[in-house]
Amino acid sequence: MKIKKGSKWFETWFNSRYYHILYNHRDENEAEYFLNHLIAYLKPLPHERILDLACGRGRHSVYLNKKGFDVVGVDLSQESIQHASAFQNDRLLFEVHDMRNLLCTNSFKYVLNLFTSFGYFERKAENEKVIVNIAKTLVPGGKLILDFLNVTLIQHGEEKEETKEIQGITFHISKKINKQFIVKSIDFRDAEQDFHFEEKLSALTQRDFEQFFEKAGLTIESKFGNYSLSPFDINHSPRLIYCVVKK
Repeated sequence: MKIKKGSKWFETWFNSRYYHILYNHRDENEAEYFLNHLIAYLKPLPHERILDLACGRGRHSVYLNKKGFDVVGVDLSQESIQHASAFQNDRLLFEVHDMRNLLCTNSFKYVLNLFTSFGYFERKAENEKVIVNIAKTLVPGGKLILDFLNVTLIQHGEEKEETKEIQGITFHISKKINKQFIVKSIDFRDAEQDFHFEEKLSALTQRDFEQFFEKAGLTIESKFGNYSLSPFDINHSPRLIYCVVKK
């Protein structure tokens, strides 16, 4: 099966059940470890609202809500939001939303965009628009946590291929890297059909993010390099995690 002509990779892949099969191994302990460090750093108050932008099936939103916070999770994938909605309560809401569109204004003290849920769009202007919308969503003094790859390390690494067998499906995965994009191709066969999906991220640099933040009126407060929130080191850090503040 080929990706439907005219659709974006994220519109197809994130709504596929195979996406969740391939990534069902994602470590809940790692996610909670990261969130606990963020809570300790941000020190949010119970009444301060949190937006989980590109929340997927809601694991971060649910955990934050259990910690006592008022959380809204949004994602483009209808399938993911349908799954997450089972966990809704009076302080936890989920809805389908495209991050390129403005959700609301001056409504959240914190916006979290975690585990490489940014850079999906081919044009920098679209990625920039997301940041501008986030800034409008934040209250004055509000903060964005944006968790991305350290592209410098990725670009200096090797292109690779791997095979994973999960739930009886053999996934053939290859990753290619250039100065503009990081592209992962995913091919497999199931129920006598061939499938092909892609993940395509913009290879955004620190300079790109600085330009996005400046355009949106956001100031960089901190840069971290891992989920322990250690300082960012361009030559060694696996992650590039920003904390930025609305002026």
